[in-house]
Amino acid sequence: MGLRVVHVDAFTDTPFRGNPAAVCVLPAPRDERWMQDVAREMNLSETAFLHGAPDGWSLRWFTPTVEVALCGHATLASAHVLWEDSDLPRDRQARFHTKSGLLTADRRGAWIELDFPAKSEAPTPAPAGLAEALGTAPKYVGRNQFDYLVELDSEETVRGLTPDHAALAKLPVRGVIVTSRASDPYDFASRFFAPGSGIAEDPVTGSSHCALGPFWSARLGKSELLAYQASARGGVVRVRVVGDRVKLGGQAVTVLRADLL
Repeated sequence: MGLRVVHVDAFTDTPFRGNPAAVCVLPAPRDERWMQDVAREMNLSETAFLHGAPDGWSLRWFTPTVEVALCGHATLASAHVLWEDSDLPRDRQARFHTKSGLLTADRRGAWIELDFPAKSEAPTPAPAGLAEALGTAPKYVGRNQFDYLVELDSEETVRGLTPDHAALAKLPVRGVIVTSRASDPYDFASRFFAPGSGIAEDPVTGSSHCALGPFWSARLGKSELLAYQASARGGVVRVRVVGDRVKLGGQAVTVLRADLL
């Protein structure tokens, strides 16, 4: 009998939409090289590895090339798997000990709400080559500890981007968030490019909304927002800004189960 691996599409209720993640529930910790090898084999934007820990679960996330410090969709997928497979009672909070501190997940009907740290950006000069790599002039550029956040002039521009991924990969950040106001029923739209982390475009990025939530909350004067990530797969994120925390709401659906031999 091998280790269980579950493929989950996160931030969607429809298979083959949202952002796919692999979730591997381990009986005990495994070494970093092995986890990186498995993530490379899964070849998804993130593979989550978790094992039991005092007062919850230890959780780490890997792209096919690097370990990351914060990942929303694979955390959502991990909570979904724990409840679905009865590793955790459905009425109990999922508690994850991670490189970004304690993260929690709670069931809200058909939705799952994550409690993540806000990662607010600050205005910064546009780095050399950013506009050329995106193929459009930024309206605003900010940066937090992970990413550049770039506001563009319209949702149409965000949806139509065909960036130069090789040029974006040279920037000294995890990735580049692009965003704009959106048409009803959404408050804002975004996309996320992280070629330097091994992901040309991430379909739906929970962690980017830790910056997008405070950014748009301040501009729109509201603490609860509905967001759409406009990748080819697409996904919906409910966002609530509560002090220095961001609550991220999403749905998830299991697509595949396998044994890692």
